[in-house]
Amino acid sequence: MNELRHQISAALTAALRARDAIAVSVLRSTLGAIDNATAIPGPDRYRPRLGVGAGEAERRELSVQDIRAIVRSEIADRNSAAAELQRLGRVADAERLRAEVAILEPFAGS
Repeated sequence: MNELRHQISAALTAALRARDAIAVSVLRSTLGAIDNATAIPGPDRYRPRLGVGAGEAERRELSVQDIRAIVRSEIADRNSAAAELQRLGRVADAERLRAEVAILEPFAGS
């Protein structure tokens, strides 16, 4: 497992223990985006077989830069949505998204 993904996963565990709903939500979402990025597209990549693991497909390995790019994309999406919500007068929702951004920023790198 990639070290950065492991750090995000450890942060999720800490957030679960702390019962931090915002952190749990954003870290789960980000880990889901990372896991989705490891999927290899196309049905031709699946190995037809029977028995245990029959439905499994190979996953691609992501570099630290790949994961940082996913995290930065998650941050950009939230910043954009926060700006739109702020414009619409939904300040509390915008603040929640900004709190999520603050949680993700340490994982984005420089």
